[in-house]
Amino acid sequence: MADWIRDFVAEGGYPAIALLMFLENVFPPIPSEIIMPLAGAEAANGKLAIVGVVLAGSIGSLAGALLWYALARWLGGERLKAWSAKHGRWTTLSVEDIEWAERLFRKFGTPLVFGGRLVPTVRTLVAIPAGIFAMPLVRFVPLTLAGTLFWEGGLAYAGYALGEEYRQVQDYLNPATTAILLCLLGYYIYRLVTFKH
Repeated sequence: MADWIRDFVAEGGYPAIALLMFLENVFPPIPSEIIMPLAGAEAANGKLAIVGVVLAGSIGSLAGALLWYALARWLGGERLKAWSAKHGRWTTLSVEDIEWAERLFRKFGTPLVFGGRLVPTVRTLVAIPAGIFAMPLVRFVPLTLAGTLFWEGGLAYAGYALGEEYRQVQDYLNPATTAILLCLLGYYIYRLVTFKH
């Protein structure tokens, strides 16, 4: 997989990095743990500037988060509650769950959005409650961008430092990503089995 990404980044430069990171945030077919270290390694080879790599990755990532935010904002809390009252079984969300999540998000939304951008898998999902519970864009964008710059910058600089050994970043982070996905899946199955409308 990394070979075609490397070719795409080599040919497309910063726009290619931004596009890949946008797609990674919309539907993560290619994790940022591959894209950004590879782009950082390209910067180490002198083909790109590391600052440009971080900015391009962060812009693409922010654009993907804004798309999820906009869709969730369109859905809104009231529409979600109405849908959940009829079909909540498969999402394992009751109206009470949504109201609880809304209270939690209103109290802790700032650290949740910022911190969520630093956690694999969660970083893609955290824009959804921000949109559903109508976090103002003037808060959402700076928090998302700050968390994104930390994440993308860390991955890119790791690839820059490691050069041709940039795949070590993915090898190190893959177990954490897998563990998070398994925990989320396990929690969903538990909720599905124990769900009471």
